[in-house]
Amino acid sequence: MLSKSHVLPAHPKSVFIALIMAITIFWHPLFVEKGECAMESEEEKKFIQLPEPKKDSATALEETLKERRSIRHYGDAPLALSHISQLMWAAQGITHGRGFRTAPSAGALYPLEVYAVIGNAENLDAGIYHYQPKGHQLKPVKAGDHRKALCSAGLSQSAIRNAPVSIVMTGVFERTTGKYGKRGVQYVFMEAGHAGQNVLLQAVSLNLAAVPIGAFDNQAVSRLMDLPESETPLYILPVGRPK
Repeated sequence: MLSKSHVLPAHPKSVFIALIMAITIFWHPLFVEKGECAMESEEEKKFIQLPEPKKDSATALEETLKERRSIRHYGDAPLALSHISQLMWAAQGITHGRGFRTAPSAGALYPLEVYAVIGNAENLDAGIYHYQPKGHQLKPVKAGDHRKALCSAGLSQSAIRNAPVSIVMTGVFERTTGKYGKRGVQYVFMEAGHAGQNVLLQAVSLNLAAVPIGAFDNQAVSRLMDLPESETPLYILPVGRPK
């Protein structure tokens, strides 16, 4: 048996090879325990990929401004998935490699979140969906047709109940007030106005009808949509085909 004084020092090359083998074993799929990362991957599989939004139209911007009206009555026809895609993109779609979006945002902080409360759409089950700008996808939040409940939360305004889809915008004020203080509250409301007008003009371009609604019970909307405490409802925009 060798004494401590006779133990040979490890060769640098041997240490390097052992380190590489250890890293390989640690990260090899056979040795990685399925945990949170795997769960996130499974959740992502449930996301609904929206069709690529169109970047041109036969309708001039000036014409959409001229024709925009608040319309509260809709036909029974469902909205196409391409329509929903275009409306989501108009609200908060990414338009630049650095993450800039269709609506301006103070400090590019993007405090808005966009949801679709869907009751009647082609190739999409009724339910509440959360728009994911990165990836241009819808994340399912709650299954079922919740238009009647949203209408109740919206002080029984029939446009919400009758529209095949209502877009709900919420704001996370802390994203903006963290940088701009109390002034940031005003910026968030301004941004909701920008995004809301985008949706209304996009609806005209798609030959759809829409109306902006600001009168609703915040707490009732939050409960219905399972919103986190950090999000405040700001806007409901029912959209459908003209009656």
